[in-house]
Amino acid sequence: MRQRVLDHVRRSRLFPEPGIALLAVSGGPDSVAMLDIFAGISTDLALELVVGHVNHGIAPESEAVARFVEDLAGRYGVPCRVAALGLGPQASETKAREGRYGELRRMQRELGARYLVTGHHLDDQGETVLYRTLRGSGVAGLAGIPERGPDGLVRPLLPFRRSELARCAPAETHCDPANQDPRHDRSWLRHRLMPIAAERFGEDLAERLTDVARSARQEREAWAALLRAIPDLAFRLERHGAALARVPLRRYDNVLSEALLRALAREAGCVVGAEPAKRLLEFVRSGQSGRVFELGKGWEAELQFDCVRIVRTQEVHELPAVPLGDGVEGVAHWGRWVFTWGSEPAGLAVRQGYETWVTSGPMRIRSTRSGDRIVPLGGIGGRKVRRLLMEQRVPFRERAAYPIVERGARVLWVPGVCRSHDSVPRRGDTALRLEAQRPGTE
Repeated sequence: MRQRVLDHVRRSRLFPEPGIALLAVSGGPDSVAMLDIFAGISTDLALELVVGHVNHGIAPESEAVARFVEDLAGRYGVPCRVAALGLGPQASETKAREGRYGELRRMQRELGARYLVTGHHLDDQGETVLYRTLRGSGVAGLAGIPERGPDGLVRPLLPFRRSELARCAPAETHCDPANQDPRHDRSWLRHRLMPIAAERFGEDLAERLTDVARSARQEREAWAALLRAIPDLAFRLERHGAALARVPLRRYDNVLSEALLRALAREAGCVVGAEPAKRLLEFVRSGQSGRVFELGKGWEAELQFDCVRIVRTQEVHELPAVPLGDGVEGVAHWGRWVFTWGSEPAGLAVRQGYETWVTSGPMRIRSTRSGDRIVPLGGIGGRKVRRLLMEQRVPFRERAAYPIVERGARVLWVPGVCRSHDSVPRRGDTALRLEAQRPGTE
């Protein structure tokens, strides 16, 4: 079994880089089998294993299960992290799942783990497809559980049956009582509906349900390819989402436009249902630039001039100012921007661009503020910095976090947008060459 899993993860390139892999181990047979398998193949994959366990505090035996997982990890020689939630016996499946992933992600960040690995398998996939079918899911839901998720989430056991994995688990495991409780939809489906359906339609029901997932994934991939294949759509991925041109969405019929918007949302990482897609299309066709449409669960659509962006909701906070230009050379970090400077003969200063020359002396980088003005190089009179950012099509929500370079009370430079007429050295004079590297351009 170890060799089969190793062959699969190599073929699928699920762990392309070495690093720390946090294994989510609940103490049940599936995750314990995963620990046994990866303990035997981690060296082949250049992975450093850490076990992560979340004690939900739902069942009375939760503490004992946590101790079992710690002892088991010790027997394999793998470090173990345990987090306690104390949710209580009335916690819902959703609350338990959200709490579990929240704690596992926290562990991953603290460890600097490249991967978060879960023990989902083929039977889980079949149950997920059936469950989402019963709830009326669309293509995104019927595509099932992906092998890869955001931020290093990996599910390497999806091709394998529960019965196969059980043979790798030690004799002692601890099944979560909530997984047996028919009050929970997934438990009812697993222990009541699936056995009846398998008796009627065959023991390979889970495999055939995964075929449904495969077909749905192919359809989803086809829509993703279409976004990229039509030049007029001007599709692009961004750091916090994805964007699409608005004009074609006004020209295409409703069904096609709604499907493209749902595909756009999936590419960003957001799921938009059929009814919300209708309202979103109306917003895209009639809204004005700068307007926002809330999609829920931390996502929103924003109209930005001639495009629509699906982006993760962010709170923009003003970053503290950072000194710049001390010494003959140096590097300064401001948020995700990187500024470098060095002393050299000045070249020709231009109004736009991500490099410029300034006369020697201290400066600082700070956030753009309302009321900031700059006198453009070669221009007459001051211009509002926020207006210049708008003309350069910097998204509305990013303008407050855009850097400016100032000396004293004078704005010298808005990287990529405008250079002022202040502190411009004569060509050939010794001066400071400034370069700004924008996030996502490295």
